[in-house]
Amino acid sequence: MMKIAAQLYTLRDFLKTEEDIAATFQKVKDIGYNEVQVSGLGPIGDEALKAIADKTGLHICATHIGFADMVDNLDAVIAKHKLWDCKYVGIGGLPTEFRTSAEGYSTFAKQASDISRKLKEVGLQFVYHNHAFEFAKFDGKSGMDILFEDSDASAFGFELDVHWVQAGGADPVDWIRKVNGRMQVIHLKDFIVTPNSERLFAEVGEGNMNFRAILQACEETGVEYGAVEQDSCYGRDPFECLAVSARNLKALGASF
Repeated sequence: MMKIAAQLYTLRDFLKTEEDIAATFQKVKDIGYNEVQVSGLGPIGDEALKAIADKTGLHICATHIGFADMVDNLDAVIAKHKLWDCKYVGIGGLPTEFRTSAEGYSTFAKQASDISRKLKEVGLQFVYHNHAFEFAKFDGKSGMDILFEDSDASAFGFELDVHWVQAGGADPVDWIRKVNGRMQVIHLKDFIVTPNSERLFAEVGEGNMNFRAILQACEETGVEYGAVEQDSCYGRDPFECLAVSARNLKALGASF
């Protein structure tokens, strides 16, 4: 059964110092999460972060790492993930230089596949996190389709963000099934629409996304971790937002 994690980007304002990180990890554990995805942290040593995670009983299940780090410092990236017992090495978004053409997407898919194969050789897994812009089309084919088709299916993995898939005009459930076998981590993110047609981030289960169908598709395709993320809480307490998402996911039968 898929395990629910907290994507720490949601709490980035509470992760500026090592002391902040320790306090935030404890609060996340107290809410009921046992898994975290590392993203948005201030300066902290790899060993220090591992010590905090161990002390609070949180497992680092995935990360977001800059693509430049993967290109230039892959050995250090590997060592960090091995230290953290973290299999899934994520990239938070496509570097801007690849976004404007089909050729750019194809070039990235091939470069990232080279890195993905190196990670796979040491037991790690590259995962790609999308936004909405990947669903722009180039001669009738979306950027996401190019990434899917031109990358190495045996090594290049996906980390679909269901909110951004839907914001891009695609069906999250269709895409979960499309990347079956190539996705072990997914981002669970909801949104509401205001009377003025604004799309606002929301706690999972409080918005318009069909999470019952999303969770079912995740179970059927063997997704290992579902990371809860809320990009903005609009002045509300982000810890309470994570708690609301956790309660709603538990009501839908999700496992923590």
